[in-house]
Amino acid sequence: MTAQTGSVAWIGIGKMGLPITGRIAAAGYRVMAFDASAERLAMARQGGLTPAASATDAVAGQTVVFTSLPDDIALRAALLAPQGLLRAMPPQSVLIETSTVSAEISAELAEAARAQGVDYLRAPVSGNASIAHTGALTCFVSGPKAAFERVRPVLASFTRAQTYLGEAEQARFAKLAVNLMIAVSAGMMAESLALARKGGIAWRDMLQVLDDSAVASPMVKYKTPPLATRNFESTFSCRQMAKDLDLILGAGHSVGVPLQLAAQVRETYGSLIAQGEGESDFIATVPHLERLSGLGEPEL
Repeated sequence: MTAQTGSVAWIGIGKMGLPITGRIAAAGYRVMAFDASAERLAMARQGGLTPAASATDAVAGQTVVFTSLPDDIALRAALLAPQGLLRAMPPQSVLIETSTVSAEISAELAEAARAQGVDYLRAPVSGNASIAHTGALTCFVSGPKAAFERVRPVLASFTRAQTYLGEAEQARFAKLAVNLMIAVSAGMMAESLALARKGGIAWRDMLQVLDDSAVASPMVKYKTPPLATRNFESTFSCRQMAKDLDLILGAGHSVGVPLQLAAQVRETYGSLIAQGEGESDFIATVPHLERLSGLGEPEL
């Protein structure tokens, strides 16, 4: 596959799918796109994609098919149903699934793909919609190595790094492990900032301390600018994080790893959802801890 002659199908033009497919198209690939939302399809057309009337039409004749779907239920309905997309894909084609889903549904999909003669790559992306248009996403990949090498150029059109991890569900566990670190980091930032405010440190001063300290990870530096202005517009919502933590806890149970921090942070996100903050950004752990600590809004 080359940028001049390549053609791919993309199913699911959501917050991540739209900027990602824009980068693929800009790299010279023709992108056949489908989404259940007419509004998202219109946006796809404006972005230079070729909208399809149905998901089946999108994958017809395509040897490379991407899916970006919200959860296990949507993945099962789209791909594993009797009239699902997998049955519409020709033998020796490649299915690349980019979402955060369970290892269990992924393994079931892998078995069905083998029966169909389709190469299945797990390729969950890491990052969020606010940076997807820059190509700064990364992806973890597992599945047939030859298929990965075949489609790596198109993966490279929207990710800065593509890490191949093995033949089975390694990419699923990698994505869940990374998201666990992000979730726990959000909880830690909330407690640290509340403690600092109670200790008399000005809001922006403490954010500067975090940025200049040994804990200044990319995630911390990514969140300090919106926290400086108290901007909690969602890049990845509390509800999405709760969903991922449920997957993380399930994965831990399945392989016998006690995930005590994950369980605690999951309860925090459950509380935020119950308070009507499900669509707020996942860093809403910060005002949540402030409320628990008797703190109001800080002086900016």
